[in-house]
Amino acid sequence: MGRISERFAELRSRGERALIPFVTAGDPDLATTERLLVALVEAGADLLEVGVPFSDPMAEGPTIQRSSERALRTGTSLRRILNLVRTVRPRIDVPLILMGYANCFFAMGERNFAEAARTVGVDGVIVVDLPPEEGDVFYPAVRECGVDPILLAAPTTTPARLAMLTKETRGFLYYVSLTGVTGARDSVAAGVEESVRAIRRISDIPVCVGFGVSTPEHAARVGAYADGVVVGSALVDRIASADSPDAAVEAAAEFVEGLKAPLRAGTALQRDQGPQSSS
Repeated sequence: MGRISERFAELRSRGERALIPFVTAGDPDLATTERLLVALVEAGADLLEVGVPFSDPMAEGPTIQRSSERALRTGTSLRRILNLVRTVRPRIDVPLILMGYANCFFAMGERNFAEAARTVGVDGVIVVDLPPEEGDVFYPAVRECGVDPILLAAPTTTPARLAMLTKETRGFLYYVSLTGVTGARDSVAAGVEESVRAIRRISDIPVCVGFGVSTPEHAARVGAYADGVVVGSALVDRIASADSPDAAVEAAAEFVEGLKAPLRAGTALQRDQGPQSSS
């Protein structure tokens, strides 16, 4: 069992839901990213999702697109991010996941990346534009190195494909809550609860919901039926609008602390436990 699975087992035993904040590495610079990761864990993050900046992030809305542009201007690269993980890993004990696009990982070489990720302490990887059918080299390589390939499902995913994804993903299944790009929104998309419960009827893999989760109220609502929530754009917005790196770290930590509160044991609503029979 890897560190991601262990974390979800621990959270389930306590009746908690996972909070997974997303930050773009190198925004505003890698030194601040290091401070952010430590501060977010101290504020209550259960897992960390670190974005690898890319010039054409097709799944991202304006907020994360701009954060990638800022990070790339400072020279942030996948190799520099791996060095950051090596530096910060002794200071954080939560699972750390890299999220990016296939070009970034392929440019380094699938097996070179997998071995480097294992060495520095990466626990999982999400490749937004690499479906399982096209990852026949990459996904086995990372699995062999003990790094969980985390796959995505969406409202448009067919039942047959959903069954395949729940078998192929590791750590958890990332459920994209809407048919659109990332970005803070006023409400959680309709139909998410029904979709997550359908997944839970066929698999006991943890399911985490992302895209559009922006407030503690959203987190509480999603936490009633999912194993965790991913919060990205709303957090990146706070980092970007801060007047200084110190203010960015403080604002991010305060926001994450508020998001985690409704997900703690005794505050989240009861939800299904594992797959159910159809009878």
